[in-house]
Amino acid sequence: MEYIPGSYASLLIHIVVCVGFALTTWIGSLLLGRIGKRTGVKDVPYECGMLPQPGPQPRFSVKFYLVAMLFILFDIEIVFLYPWSVVYREYLQQFGIGILWTLLTFTVILFVGYLYAIKKGALDWSGRS
Repeated sequence: MEYIPGSYASLLIHIVVCVGFALTTWIGSLLLGRIGKRTGVKDVPYECGMLPQPGPQPRFSVKFYLVAMLFILFDIEIVFLYPWSVVYREYLQQFGIGILWTLLTFTVILFVGYLYAIKKGALDWSGRS
């Protein structure tokens, strides 16, 4: 085997450990799963404490999905703010105050979207549309 530089060696060790852990837990669950006794109650799918009932499933309110999507939308802003905050001082020394205006523009756009969601009642849980 030829020489592997240090950075690749650590990556290779990481991959070997991850694959080894996955295989160990998989084989362990197969072996331990065969030891336990199967009953009708254990074979029923568990859905948040609700017994599964045959027939059509109940409808969920669209508001649940809308709030979930809004949460994801406004939560993703952290993904954009973190790199901005990491390079803020260096960028400020190099290019000046321009980085502050980009963040201000980004924040204003997010705030307008938030106000729009409130105006449309997307965050109203009372059941009224």
